[in-house]
Amino acid sequence: MADSKDAHDTIDALLGENRTFAPSEAFRSQAVVSDPGIYETANADIEAFWAEQAKMLDWYKPWDTVLEWDAPFAKWFNGGQLNVSYNCLDRHVLAGRGDRVAYHWEGEPGDQQTITYKQLLDDVCRAANALSELGVKRGDRVAIYMPMIPELPVAMLACTRIGAPHTVVFGGFSSEALSDRINDAQAKVVITADGGFRRGAPSGLKINVDKALETTSTVEHVLVAKRTGQDVAWEEGRDIWWNDLVDKQSTEFEPARMESEDMLYLLYTSGTTAKPKGIVHTTAGYLLGVTATHKWVFDIKDEDVYWAAADIGWVTGHSYIVFAPLANCTTSVIYEGTPDHPNWERWWEIIERYKVTILYCAPTAIRAHMKQGPEYAEKHDLSSLRLLGSVGEPINPEAWMWYHEHIGKGQTPIVDTWWQTETGMIMISPLPGVTTTKPGSATFPLPGIDADVVDSHGDSVPLGQGGYLVIKKPWPAMLRGIYGDPERFKATYWSRYPGLYFPGDGCKRDEDGYYWLLGRVDDVMNVSGHRLSTTEIESALVANDVVAEAAVVGQPDSLTGEAIFAFVILKAGIEATPELGQELRQFVANKIGPIARPKTVMFTPDLPKTRSGKIMRRLLRDIASGRTIGDTTTLADAGIVESIREASLSSKQDD
Repeated sequence: MADSKDAHDTIDALLGENRTFAPSEAFRSQAVVSDPGIYETANADIEAFWAEQAKMLDWYKPWDTVLEWDAPFAKWFNGGQLNVSYNCLDRHVLAGRGDRVAYHWEGEPGDQQTITYKQLLDDVCRAANALSELGVKRGDRVAIYMPMIPELPVAMLACTRIGAPHTVVFGGFSSEALSDRINDAQAKVVITADGGFRRGAPSGLKINVDKALETTSTVEHVLVAKRTGQDVAWEEGRDIWWNDLVDKQSTEFEPARMESEDMLYLLYTSGTTAKPKGIVHTTAGYLLGVTATHKWVFDIKDEDVYWAAADIGWVTGHSYIVFAPLANCTTSVIYEGTPDHPNWERWWEIIERYKVTILYCAPTAIRAHMKQGPEYAEKHDLSSLRLLGSVGEPINPEAWMWYHEHIGKGQTPIVDTWWQTETGMIMISPLPGVTTTKPGSATFPLPGIDADVVDSHGDSVPLGQGGYLVIKKPWPAMLRGIYGDPERFKATYWSRYPGLYFPGDGCKRDEDGYYWLLGRVDDVMNVSGHRLSTTEIESALVANDVVAEAAVVGQPDSLTGEAIFAFVILKAGIEATPELGQELRQFVANKIGPIARPKTVMFTPDLPKTRSGKIMRRLLRDIASGRTIGDTTTLADAGIVESIREASLSSKQDD
């Protein structure tokens, strides 16, 4: 067995899950997709399948070819012409749906706006005229660095109307990160705001733009929206207030007829080098991919009020707050602030106020609510919810169950989705009217997606084993490259398994063929020759009733190569003791096996997370290994790292 494993390296899949939840007959009978035959139809002829789906978009000119594939470079719907903002706005208004609400927007302080499709179209046309007045033309790049205010989607759609690719930079990034992205994209204009609100206090954005522009040379103008009213520095001739320029513009702007493969946007994601990767998404394939998957996965109906509780600065916000919901003429919620301001009832108040029917959020947020307890949600009427979703990282089974029981009241399907910035669209997910779900599993690749789990040689692993997730055939919303660096694109995603897209994630398929994401391959630990997933051990810890959240990393160990170091947040009212640490170590050993027993359990009040809620495991590895702490600029609370280092309650018993 050892020789075979060495020859074809895989990831040990140890944790089992046997609970299943089939769609109710009531849900299935009215679902957008209720026929499991859609998978067979798609797999029989993927190009014909996507060509049929493309009828959900409006085209100025039909395409010549569905797919041109010269691995790893794809062209979808080549020869076709369309405009994204037209598909998101004009066609709905022209069809008589202009009075439908596009967004219920709520600011963190409690201010609110209701924006119809007609109002949004008018705002977008005004913004497009304003950008044109600033010299922005088709093909120019525009950087957008804004809080979660209505001007953010307006700015993005205005760029698409002109045909100017945008790059949205998350408002939590530093001036240095902003400068790097402006320089790489060679942005001509920056759109920002004076600041945004964060946990009750204004947080400056214009100040970071000013600093970033000290090390850039391409920016000609900065368009600034007023949000917080804080004082900002001003450079006459360069800086312009949004209201002064945009409000006076015409509400007419002819959308550009874009080619299918014209660049729609750049979105930067961190790489292993200091230089960020500018992920290129183009027009037709991306819009089709997100529009179709939004409709299928979230079972979108005319009467739905849909809330993706994410930030538009990340790909979830691009795909499933802005482009897909608007293309599907959906009513959405946008919320500026954090889940805990002014208290942990805020999300549930929003759901009750707007009668939200679909909630899509990160497992990190679900676990944060778990830690606080269900009483906050129980104070509010959540009966409008009919579907729940998760995104951003694998969801552990106990968080899935808590979500199901306390938020969905045991009635609503849960769609756990796997995808990433590079894929553009959801790739693996249940179809809620078709798929029997298992807590913690993203279930199966969507129709039209050809995925596999392989070993280190690229050979499919048998059911019941873990390995590496790959995508075997192109898909419409796939990245078209890394901006300006085709060689890095090929090396990063296509070199490990020639002809196969490797997203960098571990995965197992259970005996029923369900896909279980195991996290980044970087987060796999090598313990005594066993490759163990941090995700499975974290899930085992959270399955204990006293644990609210856990993060696991590898710690260098002279005996085993790596040892398992677990950072554990306890539920409110539970006392951290060395004895409890020992109990949790044994709990994991009983649930998974002795090989997975953590060597160290450290109790901590919180974990280092980005403002989008992702745990920064590299910082935890630094702490566990006693190394100098790395960069903490994107953390929501940089002070938590030092408090973890100083934590004294830990059990470090060796067997």
